[in-house]
Amino acid sequence: MSCKASNRHRPDVATARRSGRRASAALLLPLLLAACASSPPEVHVEAAPGPHPAHAAMYGAQPNERFPLPATDIEGVDPRYFRQEVAYPRNDPPGTIVVDPGSKFLYLVLEGGRALRYGVGVGKEGLAWSGNARVGRKAEWPRWTPTPDMIRRDPERNERWRGGMDGGLSNPLGPRALYLYDGGRDTLYRIHGTTEPRSIGTNVSSGCIRMFNQDVIDLYNRVPVDTNVMVLPAGERVEEGTPSEAIAG
Repeated sequence: MSCKASNRHRPDVATARRSGRRASAALLLPLLLAACASSPPEVHVEAAPGPHPAHAAMYGAQPNERFPLPATDIEGVDPRYFRQEVAYPRNDPPGTIVVDPGSKFLYLVLEGGRALRYGVGVGKEGLAWSGNARVGRKAEWPRWTPTPDMIRRDPERNERWRGGMDGGLSNPLGPRALYLYDGGRDTLYRIHGTTEPRSIGTNVSSGCIRMFNQDVIDLYNRVPVDTNVMVLPAGERVEEGTPSEAIAG
């Protein structure tokens, strides 16, 4: 058989190459389709930081109050000023209220070396008060009347309220007030709520002790009239033996 005759039965090289390319494309097509149908890579976005849910609930709205109380904006507040139970190293009797103006804390002493600790705002330098007193009376949504000294120091703000301001959401005493007495004499100092929650942890008031509104309601419900109150001098501190351990609510 001649070489010319045998060449008619050999596969055409170009045709074979085209067939190979078609086979390769057929094999790749399912892979390409699968790639198009697959989910895009997940992108993890961290949630914006904010108050712990337990703290948000603790300082949430209280719609059943005589004046429905809105939630307190605690965004950015140092958590150490939130209501919490702590170890208490002093020997004050259970039931005593102890105010530490230097640390901006108020303690309600409990049994077993424990206390409820609340953040407070206290008096400006020169207006702070220290000593022993008792809760002479308690009031819900109290009426506020500025003292003559307050009117003299800030007449633009206080003169119009010389005759008093009825209780309500704009009243600077907030929803509750504990009136501090020395024997039978009103000291004119109060433990009360505030319309300025950002003032907690600072020296801003005219000598009174201000609390978050939800905290003063909590304290009000826990203590009776005649509760002993001790306001420490500026240089004295209550030192906790351990960090805060539990939210009291």
